[in-house]
Amino acid sequence: MTTTDTAEAPPPEPLQEHFDATIAHDRRIEPRDWMPDGYRKTLIRQIAQHAHSEIIGMQPEGEWITRAPSLRRKAILFAKVQDEAGHGLYLYSAAETLGADRADLTERLIEGRQKYSSIFNYPTLSFADVGVIGWFVDGAAICNQVPLCRSSYGPYARAMVRICKEESFHQRQGYELLMTMMRGTEAQRAMVQDAVDRWWWPSLMMFGPPDDASPNSARSMAWKIKRHSNDELRQRFVDMTVPQAEKLGVTLPDPELRWNEERGHHDFGTPDWEELTRVIKGDGPCNAQRIQRRRSAHEEGAWVREAATAHAAKQAARAAKGAAA
Repeated sequence: MTTTDTAEAPPPEPLQEHFDATIAHDRRIEPRDWMPDGYRKTLIRQIAQHAHSEIIGMQPEGEWITRAPSLRRKAILFAKVQDEAGHGLYLYSAAETLGADRADLTERLIEGRQKYSSIFNYPTLSFADVGVIGWFVDGAAICNQVPLCRSSYGPYARAMVRICKEESFHQRQGYELLMTMMRGTEAQRAMVQDAVDRWWWPSLMMFGPPDDASPNSARSMAWKIKRHSNDELRQRFVDMTVPQAEKLGVTLPDPELRWNEERGHHDFGTPDWEELTRVIKGDGPCNAQRIQRRRSAHEEGAWVREAATAHAAKQAARAAKGAAA
């Protein structure tokens, strides 16, 4: 019998059993661990979409940096947009641990082969929109993303810890801006209410389609990539937001919104799912504009990437020459 130093790889069955046991016991899957192809593909799709959303999400509020009403508001907004860029980088790095290529993910986004959150395809018409995005959009992100800190995939879960801390600050900053405006003039209060009216329903759609029309949710939950269904997260967001709206002094634009004592939750109306489908397919108010700006930024930044690559190659050559000397 001939022996070798290289151990034979275990058959697929024990690997699958070990993976299933890891998930069942709420332990983390790490990049070097064996994982089913479906698990890897689902993670890449979800993490890439999340990363794209952070990068595209810089645009709606970024449009107001040069038009902010004060230096303080400009600095706050600048810092927030910079945070979103950092979130995108964390998430692209997490996707790379699964074997994804960042350049390929960017190309897929620009070519329309990968998606980003539908919420960022709506225009920001006034500075009150900046506050409502912080309150609604970042608030919805907190509901959705805090459970991801317990995701079964280690790099994704760890990236979410810092992201959620910063999103929590963004949500409070947005709410503080709206509180300030609501203490202002009648025109400012009307501006806030108008922004609330326009962003409420798109914010509810952020959580995705209803559970019975969401083909990916059940599998992601079975693998503990995500912990709660779309409808559960949407309900949490509504229950969280209603008392905040009362404190702020605005009306949420839903005539069906009321407390249900029996359920212990708020009842609310049904979002326009046909609108969500149109926006996801590229027919939203700002889809073309968002992708065009991302494409332009990518093309205009090519020289930076080329210079960085050349510098890295030069450094590697110097290191190799020094080692050989």
